[in-house]
Amino acid sequence: MTEKLRHWIITGDLELGAHLSEARIARQLNVSRTPVREAVNRLEREGLLIVEPQRGTMVFSLSPCDMAQLCDARQSLECTALRAAMNRDAEGLAHSLGGIIDGMKEARADGDDSAFLGLVTRYHQCFFDHSGNRFLDDAYQTIATKMAALRYRIGRHGAQMEQSFREHLELTRAARAGDTERAEALLRLHIDRKEDNYWVRMTSQSSPETQDLVEPHKIEDGPGTISSSA
Repeated sequence: MTEKLRHWIITGDLELGAHLSEARIARQLNVSRTPVREAVNRLEREGLLIVEPQRGTMVFSLSPCDMAQLCDARQSLECTALRAAMNRDAEGLAHSLGGIIDGMKEARADGDDSAFLGLVTRYHQCFFDHSGNRFLDDAYQTIATKMAALRYRIGRHGAQMEQSFREHLELTRAARAGDTERAEALLRLHIDRKEDNYWVRMTSQSSPETQDLVEPHKIEDGPGTISSSA
């Protein structure tokens, strides 16, 4: 149950800001409310759901200030992890990143946007996997699922995906060359996109209505559907 709800939030089948009803979820999925409540509690701890008295359960949403702070936190954590990984296991990191780049090429050739975006998430996780610092990774996990959810909503525009691929490719080349300073500089530029117009779109739209939770292919676009771009 938790994995299903998490997947639907991350991939955009549930809109940011959408209200959810535990009773309706249980009824639609033909389960008791107990596993639904457990899943909601878990996803609330992860920050993907917000539970408020009198308002109920909602998918997370972000204000412009939240987006800026999330970007700053991500940049700090990822750059620290990248530098640690380069110092500790540069060859292993470069090998892992290169394998993911190959997967990205295949996903682009197949027109599989979801696979490409999933690989982007794996790419950035590699910094932490090779850093040797589990506490740094623990800190990153507090924002990783939010970043994955945002990535699925803003990364499907063709020009954005092309730019994303080029930047990941350049970063990989820097890692292979053992150029820590260039790799970190490229990563900072890659993350710091506050000037892009997706910031406005991502923080100005939400779905206040209670959203039916059905199989993803049956979920209809509502008035708060976010247009995929950037």
